[in-house]
Amino acid sequence: MMPAYRKRRSFEAGHARKFLLIVDESSEVESALYYAAARVVRSSGVIVMLYVIEPQDFQHWAGVKQVQIEEETLKARALFRLFRRKLHLVGFENIPCEEVIREGVKSDEIMKTIAEDEDVSILVLGASTDPKGPGPLVSTLAVGTQAGSFPIPITVVPGNLAFEDIIALA
Repeated sequence: MMPAYRKRRSFEAGHARKFLLIVDESSEVESALYYAAARVVRSSGVIVMLYVIEPQDFQHWAGVKQVQIEEETLKARALFRLFRRKLHLVGFENIPCEEVIREGVKSDEIMKTIAEDEDVSILVLGASTDPKGPGPLVSTLAVGTQAGSFPIPITVVPGNLAFEDIIALA
């Protein structure tokens, strides 16, 4: 079920435009990261890095579930650090970033994050260059059944673009 649409406040006094970036280990995240960073520079915004811990099949064992959550949280924090370093290496030293870790189904948690933070105004996704398709998030959110009723614009960054091209387009 989709959360009710909420007014975006990113252009009101005291608010900043936020670019939502879904962090995982896929190769296409990097393109989306650089695009979002360049847009933040141009609009005085913020990147919200969201990592979603998805439920596993063995959740009926509480101890195993807790260990999985702890491991995934450590992985999320490591990815946040990695992406901040990558930004620093390409000249985006002072990009404001928020780090959010949520637990649940990825598409549901993306929608909840958007519904709860009225400053989130654009979802930035990277598209895979894999011949099998653009990736699960792009397929589900930007192309699938949710695309026409998504509460904010979705920017899809092609995975084949060079860094310089991404910056020029942002």
